[in-house]
Amino acid sequence: MADGYSDQFRLSITEALSTQLYAALSRLEPAPLTQENLDALAPQAEKLGLPSMSGVYQLFRQRAGTERQLTYVGKADEPLPERLGNHLYKLSGREGISIEEMSFKCLFVEEDLSSVSPEKMLIKEHLKTGKIIWNNRGFGNNDPGRTRDRTLIKNNHFDLEFPIDLSRKVKGLTPGVQSLHDVLWEVKRGIPFLFRFKHAAAFKDLLVTVPETDMTGDEAFRFVAQNLPSGWQICAMLGWAIMYDDSPSTYPSARRYYRLEGVSEQTPKTRKPSKNDTDDENEGEDVELDE
Repeated sequence: MADGYSDQFRLSITEALSTQLYAALSRLEPAPLTQENLDALAPQAEKLGLPSMSGVYQLFRQRAGTERQLTYVGKADEPLPERLGNHLYKLSGREGISIEEMSFKCLFVEEDLSSVSPEKMLIKEHLKTGKIIWNNRGFGNNDPGRTRDRTLIKNNHFDLEFPIDLSRKVKGLTPGVQSLHDVLWEVKRGIPFLFRFKHAAAFKDLLVTVPETDMTGDEAFRFVAQNLPSGWQICAMLGWAIMYDDSPSTYPSARRYYRLEGVSEQTPKTRKPSKNDTDDENEGEDVELDE
């Protein structure tokens, strides 16, 4: 209890850290979100003598004729260039957005701050003066795995506003006769969004003829579907594509199905955000099938 000559002082380490992180990022100028700029981060960290390249970052979007907006605040326990590279890859394969609109700032953080959630501190500081467009809207998620394919997404989800762009060209497809197994992996590597599929040994013996012309993601999925065994399907979700032997099973967040009998459309189902929704930096398990 305070009197004329004494009182209590409580040092808030998290508040001091939050203020300093916010101030340090505010002093930086956004740089275009390009692979060249991301490649320059590792030499900078090495020059600073940092044992790791973890840290915090901000993403910005500026459309023609508009002011730059803060879209996302995040942290990287993995190397910052890798985390930002994941965002570059994700944004390059979406409808309704151009990667040329995107820029970033970042800070390498030498100490281990994972226990105090530095990105949440920054979010709190930013929300005092404005808003962050994509946080808590599913933007930061990696592939959450098979168990999440059937979940309902929120009606303000990032994937609903910016779904995968099926009109993007597939890079690196080899024309001519090859196994369906090899075609699937070339499609997976050649599209700028996640394509998760179940492997089947029979695909290595199933030969197909890839046409000479370039194919979009949509055209590649149509081609593959016409060569799949009965009971298989490709499903274009809002944020990724999957292929399993579960036809004619349906998924709430699907927009298109590719099956042997043809292609069908679906209006994705959504739900309202709830109080129990957690921040989207809780990534979930990243499931990738071995080649």
